[in-house]
Amino acid sequence: MSINGKVALITGAAQGIGRGIALRLAKDGADIALVDVKGDRLEAVAKEIKALGRKAATFVGDVSDRDKVFAAVNHAEKELGGFDIMINNAGIQQTKPFSEVTPEDVERIFKINVNGVIWGIQAAAAKFRSRKQKGKIISASSIAGHDGFAMLSMYSATKFAVRALTQAAAREYAAEGITVNAYCPGVVDTPMWEEIDQNFSKITGAAKGETFKQYCGTIALGRPEVPEDVAAFVSYLAGPDSDYMTGQSVLIDGGMVYR
Repeated sequence: MSINGKVALITGAAQGIGRGIALRLAKDGADIALVDVKGDRLEAVAKEIKALGRKAATFVGDVSDRDKVFAAVNHAEKELGGFDIMINNAGIQQTKPFSEVTPEDVERIFKINVNGVIWGIQAAAAKFRSRKQKGKIISASSIAGHDGFAMLSMYSATKFAVRALTQAAAREYAAEGITVNAYCPGVVDTPMWEEIDQNFSKITGAAKGETFKQYCGTIALGRPEVPEDVAAFVSYLAGPDSDYMTGQSVLIDGGMVYR
């Protein structure tokens, strides 16, 4: 069994982990709906998916806007002829000493990292219900959703929140055959970690690349994570082999945080 012929929507799909997930699920046989605020990059990913022989649809929208998220799900169904898998991947980082966090900082990161997941879960569940079918909802948490990290306090708080939302939604939707899970990456070599490294340099005076190197030094498997590592696990969550799994936020970090 596979996800061949299924329709998957991925938010934050223009680069990094989102792009990696989109390409992996396309290789596994799914048609892909791509959502991001970066329209030009979305089109580039769509071309890669089509080159793999799968259909792709793009939707430019901010996940902090509930109406946009619902519209993105409707667009995916209309353009691709179905809707089976929702991946709430979009998110932003914030690197700042706890004492310097402002109300604006809190509002911005929670609107995207938490509200965006709430709207994604709601929109997907509503669509599955209207189609009278089962479905998969998968969201991005983090190792920072299991351990709070210095200088990443608000980011950590948002990712802990995703774990709570995953558990609560899993309990509510289980009777309808809708599973809700999350993936928790570690130090992934993506543009987001480039930003984190640069911000640490400004705060601590560390040389460029040094913070990334230090964090990678704590990985048991001895190398930084790449988007393909995360995408392989998301592929499992999206497929039928995980049908008996719900409410879980699983670490996929090469051995950094242990639970």
